[in-house]
Amino acid sequence: YQISKEDIINLAFPYTPEFNQEVTVHPDGFITLLGAGDVLVAGKTVPELTEVIKKAYSKILHDPVINITLKDFQKPYFIAGGEIGHPGKYELRDDVTMTEAIAIAGGFTENSKHSQVLLFRRVSNDWAEVKVLNVKKMFSAGNLTEDIHLQPGDMFFVPQNKVSKIEKWIPYSMGVNATSF
Repeated sequence: YQISKEDIINLAFPYTPEFNQEVTVHPDGFITLLGAGDVLVAGKTVPELTEVIKKAYSKILHDPVINITLKDFQKPYFIAGGEIGHPGKYELRDDVTMTEAIAIAGGFTENSKHSQVLLFRRVSNDWAEVKVLNVKKMFSAGNLTEDIHLQPGDMFFVPQNKVSKIEKWIPYSMGVNATSF
């Protein structure tokens, strides 16, 4: 796990308890340490964070001993949107594939376009890659080898199918049922 903004970190100094503190990572990725100033911690793992804080306190303490505990942190998640039963943000607690994520989010609606599910995956702070998945084909063939495993922060979007886009314009009084096309 990499430390990110709004994480809450508990710092315990067994031999110098006057420096014990609980800090929140600021939006800029820094924390403010009692007696040691501001330190950049975003993107660091807990072992890396321990070394950074030891270094910051080594200016005022001789060989500081620090116990670090993450009290609250950004839990891995994925986002489901579009024509899905329950759009929203979901915790990514385990190894989850795209089809499993669709089921977790309530499945497809009757207006879903199963053949063009879009998966957005961030590759940097400025860029995301988009993959188009044909879930309809996977299900009809009974072959889930192309079922992608989600990563933390992934978002998928299920677009609306063509019939549901024009259905509102078809007069029901003429005896035409849009789903019979």
